[in-house]
Amino acid sequence: MYKRSGFLALTTVGIVLCTAGLTPSVSQAVGGTGDGKGSYADSNGLTADDVRLINALNEAALDLGRPGKIPGGDLPSATESLRASAAAGDRVTPPAEPLDRMPDAYRAHGDRATTGISNYIRKWQQVYSHRDGRSQQMTEQQREQLSYGCVGVTWVNSGPYPTNKLAFASFDEEKHRNALEKTSPRPGETRAEFEGRIAKQSFDETKGFNRARDVASVMNKALESAHDESAYLSNLKAELTKNDDALAAEDSRSNFYSALRNTPSFKDRNGGNHDPSKMKAVIYSKHFWSGQDPRSPSDRRKYGDPDAFRPHQNTGLVDMSKDRNTSRSPAKPGESYVNFDYGWFGDQKETNPDNTLWTHANHYHSPEGGMGPMQVYESKFRNWSSGYTDFDRGTYVITFIPKSWNTAPAKVKQGWP
Repeated sequence: MYKRSGFLALTTVGIVLCTAGLTPSVSQAVGGTGDGKGSYADSNGLTADDVRLINALNEAALDLGRPGKIPGGDLPSATESLRASAAAGDRVTPPAEPLDRMPDAYRAHGDRATTGISNYIRKWQQVYSHRDGRSQQMTEQQREQLSYGCVGVTWVNSGPYPTNKLAFASFDEEKHRNALEKTSPRPGETRAEFEGRIAKQSFDETKGFNRARDVASVMNKALESAHDESAYLSNLKAELTKNDDALAAEDSRSNFYSALRNTPSFKDRNGGNHDPSKMKAVIYSKHFWSGQDPRSPSDRRKYGDPDAFRPHQNTGLVDMSKDRNTSRSPAKPGESYVNFDYGWFGDQKETNPDNTLWTHANHYHSPEGGMGPMQVYESKFRNWSSGYTDFDRGTYVITFIPKSWNTAPAKVKQGWP
């Protein structure tokens, strides 16, 4: 990423900035959302003004994910686009790539491989673009979506703009309780900082991811022979009951049981067309900060809200209704934090979480602007889940896409070594 001048900081901010990253050590990666990599701003030479402007635009852009804003995953309305582009005029839609051009090898280092946005488009066309068995060229609309950065990667692969309603996580209540009772704040650490740190360390991203995968597997089994929603829900309830899964007791109006009908592509004639057997459950991830309630004490917005966004202990579901995409507040002068990071998983079949790949990006595409061109990452799970000090929550979200879409990495000659 390029370090921005003061002039560029005021004139060339963009819609979506996401976390780039350094390869974490094993100790940082264990448990997820680690503390070892510092903030994104410090790692990339961004000023506090840069990050504040970017986050404000991120929050405006994420209005697109609210119900009724973008039927079928459409792009922003003309009014929304003009309002955003007035401050973010340097975000650029990448050009089309020939369908038959193979991607170049990614640059691999440790548990992360990196490539430019145009090369990712070429790989996407060769590997991920298949619809009903045929590769397709990425459309202008899809390239526009992709140019938004990390959320763009998830957007272009999931179809609808991410709404984060069906999120899962894992929180160890016993570990949390014991740590509060048997340990004390570090020297110079406030009580609020201590409680936020202990809560963060009590989350286990590996278990949260595994829970989401298990639920998606049950959903996919329920989808197989169901040709209407009633049959799917009956199958799902039966499978969950057989497995003695607490999700079986969810209210019929809950996000869990209404997720399929609320997916735009389920209603699309080129998607599910109201036929559940044509759909499949897939996964993506979001990292974010817990202290988002403007009515809560300021220390919770600085050091984390121990009670916020905890999963239900029996189901693993996380209530994301209060996620305002608000970034962490600075605890000291000069600190600044980005507000989220998205990673795309899809429906990979690799059983060992450590060997799974998560596709994300550093920031929106601005080849001639202060941010520079967008880079796309394929990170192993331990790298993805390690996080930054910007985040203390990591959720794993289930959504539905047509079964004919290919979202799992295929082995091609180019890409990872």
